[in-house]
Amino acid sequence: MKLINRIIERARIHPMRIVLSEAEDPRILQAAQRVTEERIARVILVGDVPRILQVAANEGVDLAGIELVDPFTSPLGPSLFLCLFELRSGKGMTLDEAKREVLKPLCFANLMVRLGHADGSVSGAVNTTADVVRTAIQIIGIDPSFKLVSSFFLMMLCEPFHTLKGGLIFSDCGLVVDPNEDELAQIAMAAADSAQTLLMDEPRVAMLSFSTSGSARHAAVDKVVEATRLVRQQRPNLAIDGDVQLDAALVAEIAERKIDHSNVHGRANVLIFPSLEAGNISYKLAERVGGAKAIGPLLQGLRKPANDLSRGCSAEDIYYVIAVTVVQAQATLDATQALADSRIDNHPSC
Repeated sequence: MKLINRIIERARIHPMRIVLSEAEDPRILQAAQRVTEERIARVILVGDVPRILQVAANEGVDLAGIELVDPFTSPLGPSLFLCLFELRSGKGMTLDEAKREVLKPLCFANLMVRLGHADGSVSGAVNTTADVVRTAIQIIGIDPSFKLVSSFFLMMLCEPFHTLKGGLIFSDCGLVVDPNEDELAQIAMAAADSAQTLLMDEPRVAMLSFSTSGSARHAAVDKVVEATRLVRQQRPNLAIDGDVQLDAALVAEIAERKIDHSNVHGRANVLIFPSLEAGNISYKLAERVGGAKAIGPLLQGLRKPANDLSRGCSAEDIYYVIAVTVVQAQATLDATQALADSRIDNHPSC
């Protein structure tokens, strides 16, 4: 079964509440109808409800089973407003500014996730990446396990002509421009978690460079070597190679010749690029020349999932991102439950 089909099936086992804040866009409505009919997600549409209904009627979209929320009339408004003011007053936000901001669908949707009225959000068909990411960081917040939010693409190689089959995580291809050693290590660990969740396989990480095992000397290579050391220090059980060239990351025979003590053995499923420039070029090359299916950019390192879309996305692209967001939300719920269980075990009652 193709990876995306496995993700969809996983989502269908436990559909989560996904809030969409650009509900007047026909592509959003078409994707919302599809995931609802296929029982992949429980969709919440945030926006001007009369306008949403009008667009749906014009496009022939059936909104049965979908919750509609208008920020101007929702009973959630007061609690969301207070939450926003508490979050941002220390940064200079006034009461009036908070009242205005909470009426914006993007802000309202992320506050719903923050306060547990939704399990994840998907935006970016209309809003810019900068707005989507900034709102998610400010409202949902960064996962305490990480120091920054980064992005990744889920790359699927499922066509008959692909010699390498299955899914790969490419990171970071859309957000952190020039990560330092610590930031690159953070990206690698977050991407490993993304692989565990979405590839449903043990992560095998390649810290990519133009050098393999010190074959070249340069500050750019030193950065990758140090980032790899930091990851190994924090996650000693993670399979990771670095510095490593792409061929040694993906081809077992080349890895055997080039790397004396490999943990990945040329079978990497997580590719960490040393800069946004390298990552962005690589994912587009794999997509446009190599025929890979690219889903993303997806965000990692947040407390709860909030994913970005390309403004040129199709309804099918949105459908896939919603399915991915459901699986991420399932993993977040599982992690939260596991933490709660561990606290109970450590503090047994009489």
